[in-house]
Amino acid sequence: MKPIALSALVALSVVITQAAERTTATNLLATVKASAWPTAPLSLKDAIEVALRQNSEVLKSKADLEVAHGIVVQTRAIQLPRLAASANHTLTDANAIEQFPGGVFRAPDQAWLVRVQLTQSIYEGGRIQSAKRTADLTREQALLQHQTVLADTVLAVRVNYDNALLAAQQTVVREASLELLRKELQDTQRRFEAGTVPRFNVLRAEVELANARPKLIRARNALRIAKTNLANLLGYDVPHAIVEDIPLQLAGRLEADPTPIELPLALAKALEQRTELAALRKAERLRKEAVITAEAAGKPSAQIFLGANSRSSRFSQHLTRDFTGWDVGWQASWNIFDGWLTKGRVAEANARHHRAQEEIEDIGRRIEVDVRTAYSNFIEAREVLESQKKVQEQAEESLRLANARAEAGTGTQLDVLNAQTALTEARLTQVEALHSYSVARARLERAMGETLKVDDK
Repeated sequence: MKPIALSALVALSVVITQAAERTTATNLLATVKASAWPTAPLSLKDAIEVALRQNSEVLKSKADLEVAHGIVVQTRAIQLPRLAASANHTLTDANAIEQFPGGVFRAPDQAWLVRVQLTQSIYEGGRIQSAKRTADLTREQALLQHQTVLADTVLAVRVNYDNALLAAQQTVVREASLELLRKELQDTQRRFEAGTVPRFNVLRAEVELANARPKLIRARNALRIAKTNLANLLGYDVPHAIVEDIPLQLAGRLEADPTPIELPLALAKALEQRTELAALRKAERLRKEAVITAEAAGKPSAQIFLGANSRSSRFSQHLTRDFTGWDVGWQASWNIFDGWLTKGRVAEANARHHRAQEEIEDIGRRIEVDVRTAYSNFIEAREVLESQKKVQEQAEESLRLANARAEAGTGTQLDVLNAQTALTEARLTQVEALHSYSVARARLERAMGETLKVDDK
């Protein structure tokens, strides 16, 4: 056999195959998942960084990027030459072999053929040019969808982080309230023993202290749940043996960012920056390319090819006697009538394209509603927060005066208990207002497409 031409084509095939394998093996993003719990308190920025490494939705989105990469490779395949190799060996029953009259010649009962062919499409009705545009759009759409997942994850981390901070502050307030009531009970017992107050005051103080304990228990439970939810969001597995103290400490605190946000600017930024809208625009262009692909099925297709083959002799019984050579040429085909199959596919592709255009209009309106709703909630949270600026100081002063009057004998125990309750409510309202403001701002920034812009706390 003369292997020169075959060796050259086989070598080319190996090079193309290795290049494709290297491209497929290249990861767009790393998916290494850490599992060690943090040894230091987490700031909000640290929590976001951990979530972007370990969160399940982010990891699944990275896998979707790999899927999209595979689709891009498949889409571009029509642009590249195709190299195919085939081989066959045939053994034929001697009784089935026809001979020339007189037994002068008898065809061999065995035959073999080896062929390698390189084929390049030169016209596919517009599909070749469309394939490049489709591949680019598919990659860009996948990246935008991944960015949407990242933005949603950041928002979830911000909200759950603030929820954990709120639960921690509520626990502190409930503990402080319990401590105040415990001191009030001690003071009342001291006065009762001194004969200055009746037994009724002691019983009332004991009841108030007992009523405060369930509220502290619920606050501690809310903190455990908030930490568990945050740990799950960050990709941590809570050890089964841990029940009470979730090993997750937070370094941040509830704060009010004073930077103003105006509604017209928020709406403009949302329409410019929301990745969901950008991804739908890519989808609409992909639908347009699908129309071109559907129409291409009704147009001619042409390819050029270069081949080399080697086969056994048709006139010799010796299998080692072969004929090797090459051929070059072109081929074309045209499916002139396919029972309106192409027409139906084009109609379907056009309808899907029109639907994609409507989706862009619809999502634009939804984004505007989303921004307006988030902005309204933000304004409400800001106004509530501003209304609570002096309340806690006033409640603390009221409790001080109530205690002073009680010590002087001009005030009642009811005044002290009411002041203590008012102080607790003021503290709770303050932390809840800070939490509502922080969450409302996070949701508004997400609606504006700016969720990834988070300052370290």
